[in-house]
Amino acid sequence: MCLIVFSLRQHPDFPLVVAANRDEFFQRPTAAMDWWTSETAGREVLAGRDLLSGGTWLAVDIKGRVSAVTNVREASPVPGPKSRGELPLLALADETGTPESLIREQKNQYSGFNLVSLNTQHGWYFSNHDAHAGRHVHRGTYGLSNHLLQTPWPKLLRLRNSVTGLLASARPGTTAELHQNLIERLYDTTPAPDRELPDTGVGLDRERFLSSPFIIGKDYGTRATTVVTASASGEIRVTEQEWGPEGKKQDTRAFCWQQPA
Repeated sequence: MCLIVFSLRQHPDFPLVVAANRDEFFQRPTAAMDWWTSETAGREVLAGRDLLSGGTWLAVDIKGRVSAVTNVREASPVPGPKSRGELPLLALADETGTPESLIREQKNQYSGFNLVSLNTQHGWYFSNHDAHAGRHVHRGTYGLSNHLLQTPWPKLLRLRNSVTGLLASARPGTTAELHQNLIERLYDTTPAPDRELPDTGVGLDRERFLSSPFIIGKDYGTRATTVVTASASGEIRVTEQEWGPEGKKQDTRAFCWQQPA
């Protein structure tokens, strides 16, 4: 997962909104989003599955809690002995949504990562590349890509502004429409100008290729767009649009349930 925008308590009818693109090599084996029992989370989760290393990049539980991980872009990343895909599941295993002590103890076992854990009241963010790791986030709209939370990369700012504007005009009872509109906003292939590109050590051509919110490529690109909303009425809705090489549209999966009392 390489780009996430989430909104906490910015709309009276949608206290939690998550919109995300997962970028990955197309040859990496992956199972589509569905319900499955995770031993790590200790419960059923709605999530895709990485069939190579295990785990997932974004997971939702029956209560509507959402957890997601992104990597930290580095020129020469050092592989960690543990897969980052277990981190969203560890986050959901903790009822408080802030499994800080557990993850802090193990943070050096993973390659560079960002982890968010969200519910309708607040969120929590942790990165093993952040000097101030482990912080609560409250009301607001936030963006996370492959650096720290709110790092103003062009694609993050572009998508965060787009989602903020869309939520401002969202009407009650239009959840399905909101999901479709968010998916359309996430399919944004506009590259950033060279003068605005970050320098993460991967070279100018690669920075250009990775600079748009939605990445189109033959071997690597955006593979899934995921939208999660929790409404004030307790409805949880999840939509995932899968993509193939060159941005070709594939299957769409939709899930909807009422948050348990």
